[in-house]
Amino acid sequence: MIVSTKQQQIAKLAKEKPKLVFTSLNHQLDIEWLYEAYRLTRKDGAVGIDGETARDYEQHLDANLQSLLERVKSGRYRAPAIRRVFIPKGDGKLRPLGIPTFEDKLVQRAVVMLLEPIYEQTFYDCSFGFRPGYSAHQALQSLRNHIMDDGGKWVLDVDIQQYFDTIEHTQLRNFLDQRVTDGVIRKMIDKWLKAGVMDGSKLKKSVIGTPQGGVISPLLANIYLHYVLDEWFANTVKPRMRGRSSLTRFADDFVMVFEHYEDCYRVQQVLTKRFTRYGLTLHPDKTRRVDFRFRYRKTNIQRGKCVNFDFLGFTHYWGRSRRGHFVVCQKTAKNRLARTLKAFNVLCQKMRHKPLDLQWEWLNRRLVGHFVYFGITGNIKSLKRLHHKVERLWHKWLGRRSRKSYIPWVRFTLLLKRFPLAIPRIYHRYV
Repeated sequence: MIVSTKQQQIAKLAKEKPKLVFTSLNHQLDIEWLYEAYRLTRKDGAVGIDGETARDYEQHLDANLQSLLERVKSGRYRAPAIRRVFIPKGDGKLRPLGIPTFEDKLVQRAVVMLLEPIYEQTFYDCSFGFRPGYSAHQALQSLRNHIMDDGGKWVLDVDIQQYFDTIEHTQLRNFLDQRVTDGVIRKMIDKWLKAGVMDGSKLKKSVIGTPQGGVISPLLANIYLHYVLDEWFANTVKPRMRGRSSLTRFADDFVMVFEHYEDCYRVQQVLTKRFTRYGLTLHPDKTRRVDFRFRYRKTNIQRGKCVNFDFLGFTHYWGRSRRGHFVVCQKTAKNRLARTLKAFNVLCQKMRHKPLDLQWEWLNRRLVGHFVYFGITGNIKSLKRLHHKVERLWHKWLGRRSRKSYIPWVRFTLLLKRFPLAIPRIYHRYV
């Protein structure tokens, strides 16, 4: 029986019996399952603490997978510590990222393939992050539709402080008990939670949180917030609201929209207590209540109040359509645009001595990647602005190859005809 058929059977059973607790799942985990997990695992990722690459593992793939299956089934598999690296965040700070070993990524992928069919029947449609068939653009369009169709006037923009690092293991285990109690699978999850982090030459044991970077981490994070937030909002909060309300969540980034101020205020007061109960903390500065009524926009600006909000890299604001109607518009957030321009500046500086065709290829690759994500209806001005700035950055650094390499703009214009930068375009259109 192929893997996809087994997953469909698990999903069907989970959907037909929403309160069923799966006590036996590991029998589905066989050599075919591991081969499929290997196929789905990225081969070009960074290496873990053992330094083993996908190519190294592939040299004895059959023997390695057979040994891995035996160790997982018998409980002898030991989850290695993850290698910690730091990547820059938008606010200038550093975000810790964990890099598991290749074999550990493979096992995590295999377990995710078992758990995903179950929890996809449990998760609500308001959750869009790290789920098959869901994307950030669907979350953006869903949020826009809720505001436009449900008369959303008050927005609760929420930021969880260090979410992945503060997930309580005991609470997570209690949530998992509601759906999965298979001994082999649960022991594997416990091993990953306790594996620890290799920070330089020091091993730090984990007593709280899930390491960012692991394949299993996004699924566990979604499970945690499903019970803490999504289920609570759908079954407890929404029925008690005076007007219409909605929740749009992408991983740990979420926005609540309300029709009435009283509903927004009440939820904001109780949300802090709800999250504290489960070991989570709301960011005091980034969590805010936004008056999103378009009729009072000018008055609120004059009073110095916030009238816009950011979600998934886009600033949401009221604008006018071509027919003169008020509509919710989405444009690239200022901090994301500044971060992108900074990255292009560094790229042009580092590549300035490389051949022109190579520079052109790298710049276009980055530009197209930006346009594919930020190319949504109504955001063409931000895309054109980035395109204009990148042209000037490239011109600046080509002119600094040496003391005598200044390039007049007329000459650079001719160069752009030979090596034209990618044209801004809209990839995601809203009807």
